[in-house]
Amino acid sequence: MSDEKLLEELASLRQKINYHSYLYNTLDQPEISDFEYDQLFNRLKAIEAEHPELITPDSPTQKIGSQVSERFTKVRHPAPILSLANGFGSQDALAWYERILRLDQRVAKADFLLEPKLDGLTVVLHYDNGVFILGATRGDGNVGEDITANLRTIPSLPLRIPVLSTTNPVPRHIVFRGEVFITKADFLELNAELEQKGEKTYLNPRNTAAGSLRQLDPAITASRPLKMFLYQVLESSDPLPQTQSGLLDYITSFGLPVNPLRWHAKNMTEVIQICEREGLERHNWPYDADGIVIKLNDLVLSSELGFVGKDPRGALAYKYPGEEVETTLLDIQVNVGRTGVLTPLAVLEPVSIGGVVVKQATLHNFDFIADKDLRIGDRVLIKRAGEVIPYIVAALKEKRDGSQQVYVPPTACPSCGSQVEQAPGEVAWYCLNAACPAQLTRNIENFVSRSAMDIAGLGEQIVAQLVQSGLVGSLPDLYRLTKEQLLTLDKFGDKKADNLLAAIQVSKSQSLQRLIIGLGIKGIGEVAARKLAQKYGNLDAISHASFDALQQLEGVGPNLAESIYEWFQLESNQQVLEQLKELGIWPVESTSSPVGKLPLAGLTFVVTGTLEGFSRDGISEYILENGGKVSSSVSSKTSYLVLGADPGSKYDKARQLGIPIISESELRKLTSS
Repeated sequence: MSDEKLLEELASLRQKINYHSYLYNTLDQPEISDFEYDQLFNRLKAIEAEHPELITPDSPTQKIGSQVSERFTKVRHPAPILSLANGFGSQDALAWYERILRLDQRVAKADFLLEPKLDGLTVVLHYDNGVFILGATRGDGNVGEDITANLRTIPSLPLRIPVLSTTNPVPRHIVFRGEVFITKADFLELNAELEQKGEKTYLNPRNTAAGSLRQLDPAITASRPLKMFLYQVLESSDPLPQTQSGLLDYITSFGLPVNPLRWHAKNMTEVIQICEREGLERHNWPYDADGIVIKLNDLVLSSELGFVGKDPRGALAYKYPGEEVETTLLDIQVNVGRTGVLTPLAVLEPVSIGGVVVKQATLHNFDFIADKDLRIGDRVLIKRAGEVIPYIVAALKEKRDGSQQVYVPPTACPSCGSQVEQAPGEVAWYCLNAACPAQLTRNIENFVSRSAMDIAGLGEQIVAQLVQSGLVGSLPDLYRLTKEQLLTLDKFGDKKADNLLAAIQVSKSQSLQRLIIGLGIKGIGEVAARKLAQKYGNLDAISHASFDALQQLEGVGPNLAESIYEWFQLESNQQVLEQLKELGIWPVESTSSPVGKLPLAGLTFVVTGTLEGFSRDGISEYILENGGKVSSSVSSKTSYLVLGADPGSKYDKARQLGIPIISESELRKLTSS
């Protein structure tokens, strides 16, 4: 085949594959079978394998890269990625309208475009000459993180535009803003697969989408069912439509994914009607959304209205309140935690709330049950906090018929039957048997968790299997497991057993800080574990530390010092340590770290709001590694408040006290100065 014909075939294959991928992934309207698509794709791969010099960055074969990033570089956005002011209900929406009407009388004749407020992760996409060249997170609104390799794996994101033939010329340079998300159905399917494998499931679609995009390995991102909608152009070398509806049609004309669900309203009366109507229908939407974004359709007018702080005046996020539903409290069960704490759990008649079937709800402690006068058989109101965690609002006492039963807290551990006792000054009740099977299971779950020894593949189900089978009766037993033993367990094959044993072996090299967290000492978290590791350097030194010495350690008060001291004095715990040491799990850390020379030395930070560039544990780790301190509450001793999106009361208190408020990027600048 001549070079000319080869290039023609390559161009044709790429165009066809992009077109059919768009029909399948974006429109859900395939024109060819999966087999026919695979034939096209395989032909393209074969040609590129024979002629690697002809591979281009926008080729469909390049969507799933294999390169693993060591870190995410910073990207400055061409324009600020702004948030929106929130309104709760029709009164807030009308008040917003009156405010912008007073500023500009043209608002009286304005129409509106309404779009679902997706609960996903904001991304920014750069195209040059139609080729996708860069993608980034929102970050602090001015600077984000380069996640190009991960974004390339999303099926609905074309690497070249236009995918479709269009009368609109492709701009030489254009930057889009969009939202990456996971649908409810895909989320449930993903969790079902993880549960089947015995691995830890995800909490909600939003966190899963965000975590997927920040993977260092694009192959992991590619395995997640991510989708994307675009809704804004931040920068373009060509003139743009002057209405939001026209802009969405413009984006669609290039074959880029746009949310098909949107509503046009001629006036505010129709806006309110749509918002109230869709508030009842939103649980039928295929994705999580906590409201509707109301936008002036006239983008010129919207721009001329300007901003209030960081919020554009021309748009409003109409937020829906958390839904309350009625169901029956069927029973109250008690779980035993890793420290022996007994936690009551409500068993509910299954009911759908926010599109999720709820069967259980936390009851916190036995005082909570008494204070709310909850009785088995009660009709109760439940709500999902932040549309995630279900909890009981109240018992509907007026619906009692005399059949309801007053709940009596247990006098013995439901797992082992041992004595339970309430600690002085606490609301919690404890099982006093350190060998309690339930405690052992929770202890192991903590030990293998991501913040501790981070043993991949050891989810709750597998841990329960190991304990119930008798293969694991203590933490050291994890490191004595053999392949032959694992193969006796249900759903364990050669590969699964090999992978788990390999992950256990890798965990032997984890840091002292992680091991301390894994031991499950009451009150010990990331900060306290780090301080102990830095001060003492190994577990032997900690075990020989006196109570007085421990409580003198910065951030460790008398209660925590007592908890640490007593844990190390128990003979059973000393035996665990001896066995771990014999098995080679004995990390040592230098105690001569030059903290005073680190850039954040002497500074105390409080973090609030939703972060884009860090997880909550990640930013704490970052501050600590650079010599700073992390506090959970704002006080006069706070050096800086690190501000994320949707901050809470800590933001208000910091402003009252005059505490400097910085973004994530400004925090990074402190460490590089």
